[in-house]
Amino acid sequence: MEQEDLKAKIDQACRTAEEFTKVYYESLDKRRYLISRLYLDTAVLIWNGNGIDGKDNIQKFWIDLPSSDHSITTLDAQPITGPSVANQLTFLVKVSGQVKYQDKAAKPFNQSFLITAIGDKWKIVSDCFRAQEALEATS
Repeated sequence: MEQEDLKAKIDQACRTAEEFTKVYYESLDKRRYLISRLYLDTAVLIWNGNGIDGKDNIQKFWIDLPSSDHSITTLDAQPITGPSVANQLTFLVKVSGQVKYQDKAAKPFNQSFLITAIGDKWKIVSDCFRAQEALEATS
């Protein structure tokens, strides 16, 4: 892959990640009933080590969680080059930030998405979410 082509793909990945995460977290926090529209039918969600297969099961999982408020502190994206998902344009998106569920204290989280272009829409192939637990200091 030529250097200019790679730079263009990286720039596109970054722009796409900004737009995608804005839509994703607004949907998750304010319109959770629409979240399945962002996933492929065969998508996989790994949430704190628990696996959920298929967009309908993922939708039910998100709906069953308490309401949330996410704030993003870091965002990174890169194109997946070489063989990709059905020869579609595919990006890895990594996010970190804080999440607050209902009356609980906010806690840090990391989330990684593999997203692919289906027509003019971006769909989640794989979603891995991990809340970060504070380690207790021992003496």
